[in-house]
Amino acid sequence: MADAQPVLDLIDAFRRSKAMFAAVSLGIFDRLEGAPAGGADLAAEKGCDRDALERLLDTCVALGLLEHASDGYRNLPVASHYLRLASPRTLTGYILYSDRVLYPLWEHLEDAVREGTHRWEQTFWRKMGVFDELFSSEENKLTFLAGMHGMGLLSSPAVIAALDLSRFRHLCDLGGATGHLAIEACRQYPALRATVFDLPGVTAQARRFIEQAGLESHIEVRDGDFFADPLPEADLYALWRIIHDWSESKITALLAKIYDRLPAEGGLLLAERILYPLKDGPLGAQLQSLNMLVVTEGKERTAAQYETLLRRAGFREFHARVTGRPLDAMLGVK
Repeated sequence: MADAQPVLDLIDAFRRSKAMFAAVSLGIFDRLEGAPAGGADLAAEKGCDRDALERLLDTCVALGLLEHASDGYRNLPVASHYLRLASPRTLTGYILYSDRVLYPLWEHLEDAVREGTHRWEQTFWRKMGVFDELFSSEENKLTFLAGMHGMGLLSSPAVIAALDLSRFRHLCDLGGATGHLAIEACRQYPALRATVFDLPGVTAQARRFIEQAGLESHIEVRDGDFFADPLPEADLYALWRIIHDWSESKITALLAKIYDRLPAEGGLLLAERILYPLKDGPLGAQLQSLNMLVVTEGKERTAAQYETLLRRAGFREFHARVTGRPLDAMLGVK
């Protein structure tokens, strides 16, 4: 008889993630960082039913996020690092976005598979897209950017280290968000200069993180839309989780624009999740591709598919490296 455990694990999978989402949304990990607390005190502070909250807290213990202490519940290091809004490595922005936006969108995965289109209008009853939601309020924008910065800190060091970038002198990160990729590139290549190019509503956060890193003399920040505006001068452009958002026609136009702006021997660095050649893994990349289906007009690709896109745009060299981190690295050279 086949082992039923994989199926049972999948039945429970959404319950595990939703338990973490709820604890983050309630601010449990932020509260416990200051001092341990018992269930009664936490329930009174959070306006929750004590028995119900203790069930959630005990589940977080079983999930390896909290521990029982003599004076109540206490954060474990993983919660202190990634599940608190105040942590410099926080992932809470992406968690809250997953809870409030992705979770409802995924309810309609079957319809997305039938029709091959995202689910914004079906889910939220209005025409919108991912960036409309992310920038719908200052709080939403700042929370999401903080979460993406945390995701960047997990991947950018490995992406920059994966390929030899020593030939390049000026990196321009298009849609560079908080500047984490440019910061890491300048740390690993001290002679490199960089530009973070993003929408006006985003660049203030890039300036803040660059100042915190002490790299204002190495990295400039410029406002702009990489689809609509002229690109800053550079001999290396970067697209971090950009290609997977868009349709092939938009990707083709953007790659052509970058290629035309690059000097001879200039490069394009891509940071994306690479699918295996037969698209039979890794699971994280496959799930992200389904996420792109319900959220955007894009998808994840194999290294060969990315190479086809870049060579079609004119790039003559292509290198791909799997990093073992959430994002992989690819380089095309003009």
